[in-house]
Amino acid sequence: MNYNIPSHLSELPIYQKAIDILVLSRNISTYINQDLSYLRHDGSEDSDIYFSGDIIQQSESLAPEIEKAQAELCCYKKHKHLDALERLIHRLHLNCNRLQHCNSNGKDYLPILQNELKKFKRLQRSWMMTL
Repeated sequence: MNYNIPSHLSELPIYQKAIDILVLSRNISTYINQDLSYLRHDGSEDSDIYFSGDIIQQSESLAPEIEKAQAELCCYKKHKHLDALERLIHRLHLNCNRLQHCNSNGKDYLPILQNELKKFKRLQRSWMMTL
């Protein structure tokens, strides 16, 4: 996939990590969806399939929040974007934990995503000091 990365952000390690998380979460979700998309014998669907979509939505929101925080001049508004990043990472962790219990072989790849989220948190701490 080709993403249009603004040139001034492409050098930021946190921005690159956000893009990596997005690509990884899309791949994991695709893999999990293949296992969870079938209907059960009673005609109901597996509710875990929605968590796989949630990790994509939350991952897609990381890079724009970084862009907004980087571009914001007002300290208060900058902190709003940083708080949004914190909430997104927290929700990503929760959804990864929920998907750990799903009936899919794709859940074996979730520790990789969680490891990338930990790396993102470390990068976020150092990046926040530069703002």
